[in-house]
Amino acid sequence: FISLRANAAGARAPAAAVMTEEHLEISPSALSLEAIVARVRADAAGAISTFVGVTRDTFEGKKVSTLEYECYDAMALKTMRALCRLARLRWDGLLRIAIAHRVGVVGVGETSVIIAASSAHRADAIEAVGWIIDELKATVPIWKKETFEGGEVWKENDGTQRREPAPPPPPP
Repeated sequence: FISLRANAAGARAPAAAVMTEEHLEISPSALSLEAIVARVRADAAGAISTFVGVTRDTFEGKKVSTLEYECYDAMALKTMRALCRLARLRWDGLLRIAIAHRVGVVGVGETSVIIAASSAHRADAIEAVGWIIDELKATVPIWKKETFEGGEVWKENDGTQRREPAPPPPPP
């Protein structure tokens, strides 16, 4: 399922729904951990792992007031979908994956990104979620502006955080 939720002005139109084992979402509205976890629940899942990224109150020792995210929607969703495919190549026990990212202004303490994955056993879900957030920050065309005491700065993707997945383990 791929979703773009529109803001009050209708800035983002909903994309066509595609039923897959992934839920990808870019939204100007608040994100719900419970809703994202519900997207990855499966009867065969013995584990659900999550990552929730929130706006912190400091940047290089300065008080942060907000973050503002912008993205190229079509490319962001395409890249998120590719990350899901790559994760499945490495962690074949993954059942469902969800990636949700806020756009627009995100205040201190508010959630900007949620990643969730389910698997039969915990290791696949835990490792995949860690890899996905690192790759998302390095490759997905989402940019953020940090507004803090005395200024603001736009940040690009940070390719230094990349952790290319190891090749899949050899068959037994």
